[in-house]
Amino acid sequence: MSLIGIDLGGTKVQGVLVDDGQVVADAKLATPTSGVHDVVAAVVGCVARLGGPTSADGIGIGAPGVVEPGTGTLVRAPNLVGFEGRVPLAALLGEALGLPSSTSLVVDNDVNAAVVAEHRLGAGQGSDDVLGVWVGTGVGGGMILDGRLRRGPAGGAGEIGHVGVVVDGGRQCGCGLFGHLESYAGRASMESEARRRHQAGKPTRLVELAGDKRMKSSVFLKAFDVGDEVTLELLDEAVRALGVALASAATLVDLQLVVVGGGLAGKLGPRFVGRIEQAVRSRLFVRTSPLRVVPATLGELAGAVGAALLASGPAGASTALLASGPGA
Repeated sequence: MSLIGIDLGGTKVQGVLVDDGQVVADAKLATPTSGVHDVVAAVVGCVARLGGPTSADGIGIGAPGVVEPGTGTLVRAPNLVGFEGRVPLAALLGEALGLPSSTSLVVDNDVNAAVVAEHRLGAGQGSDDVLGVWVGTGVGGGMILDGRLRRGPAGGAGEIGHVGVVVDGGRQCGCGLFGHLESYAGRASMESEARRRHQAGKPTRLVELAGDKRMKSSVFLKAFDVGDEVTLELLDEAVRALGVALASAATLVDLQLVVVGGGLAGKLGPRFVGRIEQAVRSRLFVRTSPLRVVPATLGELAGAVGAALLASGPAGASTALLASGPGA
């Protein structure tokens, strides 16, 4: 079986072609910031680089937002420019791709896809209860409970980035609300805060390195490595916020494992994830909990590989997943 998986992120569109369980090709494009039409066109272009829709038995798309089960409609996607309100992404992609009737299309949350991949092939193997937290442009989450992906009736299960870590006020999140985890641990929010502090008179290597361009995860790593004060402060705040949110989630569900991935977490590496584990364990209600916090192992292809796994349907997924897209 040949499958195409696409990880649609806030900064890049990453795709893979999977043939008989092996990644045989990959492709990457920048995510447009000019609205829905151009984002759809970028996804179509990525599929074309992987051989086009006729080269695959199924196409899976992981999108950064809440995906309505059964329709593939993006309900909320604050990290995609121009995606205000409901966007029928599955319908738009189905039309733009001109899919043959034999090719299935699945649209799901991007971190749901990545967590499925890590659960089946990566750091989550052997654990029935896994929370995946992807720290990148924003903070996304996906949750495996009793070996199955939990989506929830509205498609929002696992969206830990929008859990409150400040009770009253706090920084404004990209979703418009205040005090969310993403406001403190998402790269885009951290960039906004770094620029605010810089403009207020506190110099930082982050602005010096990035200039007017986006502060990529590599910029944060470089500034961290030279001991930049603002960078250290922002990362300390991110670790504390992640500790609060993940300890709360672990207490609520009694998790076995938290897998931390995403561009920023991947760039900062195991030392960053180790600090998160310490922050979580110091806040656990059940001190004897066997909970572990570990780095993701599949790298930047996890979301795309997971999207391909979702496109394979129940027969191709050891977690007995049901696709949330057209025809599901």
